[in-house]
Amino acid sequence: MEKKKVAFFDAKPYDMEIFDKVNRKYGYDIKYFPPRLNALTAYMAKGHDAVCAFVNDKLDADVLDYFYREGIKIVALRSAGYNNVDLKKAYLKVHVARVPAYSPNAVAEHTVALMLSLNRKVHRAYYRTRDNNFSINGFLGFDMAGRTAGVVGTGKIGRTVIGILKGFGMNILAYDSFPDKKYAKQAGIKYAGLENLFRESDIITLHCPLNKETDHLINDAAIKKMKKGVMIINTGRGRLIDTRALIRGLKTNRIGYAGLDVYEEEDKYFFEDFSGQIMNDDTLARLLTFNNVLVTSHQAFFTGEAITNIAETTMCNLDDYFHGRPLKNEICYQCGEKNCRKDKRGRCF
Repeated sequence: MEKKKVAFFDAKPYDMEIFDKVNRKYGYDIKYFPPRLNALTAYMAKGHDAVCAFVNDKLDADVLDYFYREGIKIVALRSAGYNNVDLKKAYLKVHVARVPAYSPNAVAEHTVALMLSLNRKVHRAYYRTRDNNFSINGFLGFDMAGRTAGVVGTGKIGRTVIGILKGFGMNILAYDSFPDKKYAKQAGIKYAGLENLFRESDIITLHCPLNKETDHLINDAAIKKMKKGVMIINTGRGRLIDTRALIRGLKTNRIGYAGLDVYEEEDKYFFEDFSGQIMNDDTLARLLTFNNVLVTSHQAFFTGEAITNIAETTMCNLDDYFHGRPLKNEICYQCGEKNCRKDKRGRCF
């Protein structure tokens, strides 16, 4: 078979290193493009057989129409999230496959790292001691043992977080649209309604997908129900939290700590270096002024194991398509899953 050409957008040095290594057993011709994919850069894919895209690439109607006209019928996302894809247009134009799981340990461990850093003020202590200031005033933390963690979403990442937090001796309240009672019994945790979880949790961590039901799940109304001084952690998707509401909660001390690996408008900044420029995003700039807020730039997934798993699944998705095998990771345009249940009219339920 003629060597297929893959247009790889938003390419970083670490992507090239890992994907080149994994691609040795597949032999595809990968062309790496540093720019992000959007309507202005889609032309770079001309002459290619497939596209590989990341979380901040835009697969809207214009881009997908262009791919269809150019004969590109497969887009391989090297991510689990797909909120950057016009799924209904994709359903008519191209196949879109994703990486549904890569390393739940990577994201879960980063989640807990944010919790520990905020609780024990590690991020602040680092700068203080570098200035030869060894005072511990203002660094009082709390024992996590015996506290209650509210885990929203009990997929692979949520369950891994639960396992780690139970190791600290924490009590767990969980919420999921589809609670798994068998898992809850085995893990020794309790499922609760969102309101109860908000009221009773000392730490709330988000591991649910972004959809119509979870968009701005954390908003003014939700924050008012939470314990004063609650810690909120988000390593899921930025729009799970209404950032302006979060800022209001921080200003009134209703929220005591916030650890964010994602942000609503992150596509403008995350993964790039703007250290020599002025921050034009007033909301993000305000968020960064709080000493009880810790922001990382969507790096929870960023371990060698996770990147390798992502590369292997992405290349396998492409290989399945080009060899006529079932695309087990193809995204359903209605719900995002492949093996979803549908009614007689073909609608997901």
